[in-house]
Amino acid sequence: MFSHTEILIANLFRNTAFRNKAVFLLTVFIGLLLIYAAFSGWINFQKQNEIRAKYQEQARKDWLSNPDKHPHRMAHFGHFAFRPKAPLSVFDFGMESFLGNTIFLEAHKQNTVNFSEAGFSTGMLRFGEISIAMVLQVLLPLLIFFLGFSSIANERENGTLKILLSQGVSWKELIVGKSLGIISVVMTLFIPIIVATILLWALLQNMNISIDESIRLLLIILVYFVYLVIFCVIAVLVSAISKSSKTALTSLIGLWLMLTIVLPRGSQALGAYIYTAPSKAQFNADIENDVLKEGDSHNPNDPHYKSLKDSLLTVYKVDSVQKLPFNYSGFVMAEGEKISANIYNHHLEELLKIYDKQNSFSKGMAFLNPFMAIKNLSMALASTDFASYINFQEQAEQYRYEMAQKMNELQIKFISNKKPAAGEKPHTIDKKHWEEMHEFVYKEAEVSTVFSHEIISIFAFIFWIGLLLFCIRILSKTLKAI
Repeated sequence: MFSHTEILIANLFRNTAFRNKAVFLLTVFIGLLLIYAAFSGWINFQKQNEIRAKYQEQARKDWLSNPDKHPHRMAHFGHFAFRPKAPLSVFDFGMESFLGNTIFLEAHKQNTVNFSEAGFSTGMLRFGEISIAMVLQVLLPLLIFFLGFSSIANERENGTLKILLSQGVSWKELIVGKSLGIISVVMTLFIPIIVATILLWALLQNMNISIDESIRLLLIILVYFVYLVIFCVIAVLVSAISKSSKTALTSLIGLWLMLTIVLPRGSQALGAYIYTAPSKAQFNADIENDVLKEGDSHNPNDPHYKSLKDSLLTVYKVDSVQKLPFNYSGFVMAEGEKISANIYNHHLEELLKIYDKQNSFSKGMAFLNPFMAIKNLSMALASTDFASYINFQEQAEQYRYEMAQKMNELQIKFISNKKPAAGEKPHTIDKKHWEEMHEFVYKEAEVSTVFSHEIISIFAFIFWIGLLLFCIRILSKTLKAI
C-alpha cells in the first residue's frame, strides 16, 4: 500500500518528533487533558443518570399513589419525563448541557423541556466543556500543526530537500511519508484514549451492549481517524508550499483559529440571522390563536363544540347532554385535546423546519471546514445533538397525549353526566385505573437516522479526502526544492 521509501520517511519523522521540547510538552498537556476529560465524562454520566432514573421512578410512584379521584384531575396532576444520558455522551457531551432533560406533562398544555445544566451553571460553561471529543476536535489538530509545520519547510531551509529529491525521492513519497509520520505520532494519543473510551462505554452499560451502540462507537472511531488524517495532510501540504518554517507555522496557526473558532461561530450566527425563528412568546401566542379559531373546548358557546353537541343529541335522540350514554365533558375534552395537539404539532413542525435550515447552513460550511463535519457527526453518533433532543421531545409529547386521552377515556366511560348534588361526594373512579397508563420509557433513535440527518457532513468528509488527494497529486508535479 505504501512504498518502502514512504515508510522510511515516516519512521524517521516519528523517531525525531519529540526532540522539540514544545511539541513534547504540548503532547503531555493534551494527554493529561484527555485523562481529565475521560474521568469527568464518567463522573458526569453516572451522576446525571442516577439522578434522572431516581426521579423518573419517583414520578411513577407519585402517579400510582394517587387516591381515588376524577380522571380529569389526574390529567392535570400530570407526569414527568426524564431523558437518560446516552452511553456515548461520556465521549462527546455535545449540546446536552445546554438543552433540557426534563419535561412536565399535563393535559391541554405542551410544556418546554427544562433543567439544563447550563441553567444551573455560571457563564463559564458558555466557553465549552472539556470532553474527549472537544480535545480531539480542537487541541489535537493544534498538536498536528506544531508537528507538521517544519516537516518539509525545515528541509528546504537546511538544504536537505535538494539532496532528498536528487537521490530519487519523489514529492509524492515525501508528502505521504511525512503525513504517515505525523499520523503515527498522533496515534500515540489517539489509540489509548479510544481504548479508554471503549472500556468506559462498556462498563457504564454493565457490558450490556447493543448492536446499534456498537455501530455508533465504530463509526466514531472511523470518522475521528479520518478527521485527524485530514489535518495531518493539511499540515504537510502547507509546510511543503511555505518558503520557511516560520511562514508555515504562522499560516497553520491562523488556519487553526479560522477552522475551530471563527468559522463555526460565524456560520451559526449567520444561519440564525438568515433564517429567523419566532420567539417562544410568539410561538405560544400563534398556537393559542389557532386553537381559538379551531375551537375552544372550555367555551360552551364555541361554534365548533355547539355543533358537535347538537350532532350528538341528534344521533342519540335525546334533548340534553345529561341523557347521553357517556360522559359528555370527557368527550369534549378528548376532542379539544386532539385539536390542540394537532395544532401544536403543526407549529412545532414549522419551527423545526426553520431550525433545520439554520443547521443546514452551518452543516454546509463543512465543505469549507472539516471541523464542522466532525462536530456534527460526533454529536449525532453520540446522541447528544439537536435531533436527539427533538426525538425526546416528540416521544414525551406522544406520551403526554396518550395520558390525557386515557384520562378522557376513563371519564367518558366511568363518570356520570349528572353533577353531584350539594353535600354529595364528587365523582371519582378507583385508583387501580392509574396503572392502565404505562410508564414513560425513552427510546434512543437508531443509528440509521444519523445518515439521514448528517448526510451533508458525510459528503463533506468524502469531499475533503478527494480534495487532499487531488492536491497531493497536483503539488507533487509543481513543487520546487527552492
